[in-house]
Amino acid sequence: MKPEEFYLTLAQKGIVLTDKQKQQFQRYFQLLVEWNEKINLTAITEEEEVYLKHFFDSLAPILQGYITNQNFKLLDIGAGAGFPSLPMKIVFPELEVTIIDSLNKRITFLNHLAEELKLEKVHFYHGRAEDFAHDKNFRAQFQLVTARAVARMQVLSELTIPFLALNGRLIALKASDAENELEAAKNALNLLFAKVIENQDYQLPNGDPRTLTVVEKKKETPNKYPRKAGIPAKRPL
Repeated sequence: MKPEEFYLTLAQKGIVLTDKQKQQFQRYFQLLVEWNEKINLTAITEEEEVYLKHFFDSLAPILQGYITNQNFKLLDIGAGAGFPSLPMKIVFPELEVTIIDSLNKRITFLNHLAEELKLEKVHFYHGRAEDFAHDKNFRAQFQLVTARAVARMQVLSELTIPFLALNGRLIALKASDAENELEAAKNALNLLFAKVIENQDYQLPNGDPRTLTVVEKKKETPNKYPRKAGIPAKRPL
């Protein structure tokens, strides 16, 4: 997907980018490639692939109609090079974005990226989700949490749901059908008082399959979750 195709496809879906937004995406691509030579950010570095598989793919929550306004706080867990939250931030400039990532080098990249792109209302933190989720400044403070290709739902639910305010939603982006994952995650979701309200399969413009899963928090998360760092992955609920 060439940049021009990216802009045209978004315009056809009702999202018309300004020159500033187009420049932000172009600079994002340039910095991603430059920094990827120093730290491992992505295996995808060809321009057309980045625009399709990172930028366009990251906009799925908006394009599929699950994010329709930008006046709320979004948390992105394990965002790596900023996906999916920062492409959404470029499209919806007023969105307040917080990213937690376990690798400090990636946080350094994100801080530089935000400065270069002149992004406001973005916050980057180095650490483990399991630790931040017990901090009162983060726990139950977000209307929306996103995660793209981070972990299976059985693990991901424990890492993300504690951050959600009551009735807040987790949007998980996956590269393939998530039915089997959701079946395995039933017990975890019950223990965390959360419920799957949408599981949508769709395709990228090139035909690649994707799945978007929406989970809603129904009651306050028990204080014992998430468990200590590393345990959710080793012993899923």
